[in-house]
Amino acid sequence: MDIKKILHYPRLDSVLMVERFIFDTSGTYTKKQIWDKLPRKMMYQTYSVIIDYLLYSGKIAVDREGKIAWIYDPEGVKRYLSKPHLMWRG
Repeated sequence: MDIKKILHYPRLDSVLMVERFIFDTSGTYTKKQIWDKLPRKMMYQTYSVIIDYLLYSGKIAVDREGKIAWIYDPEGVKRYLSKPHLMWRG
């Protein structure tokens, strides 16, 4: 995440709204399409800060078509790590 002058930091309810929308529509929309379809409007710069945070924290990924998908699944990781035949041997 680049250090920029941020005019509007997102509020928690805005971050949660974007997270929920991406989770529910995973892999369907691009960054701009998601912003257009959000239930509440916000400044695009504020929205971009949220997207940068979600990318940096490993909760979302962007495919080559620019569509954003939810990839954060800690419970799924725990399930796979508990299977001995899937253990990492380095």
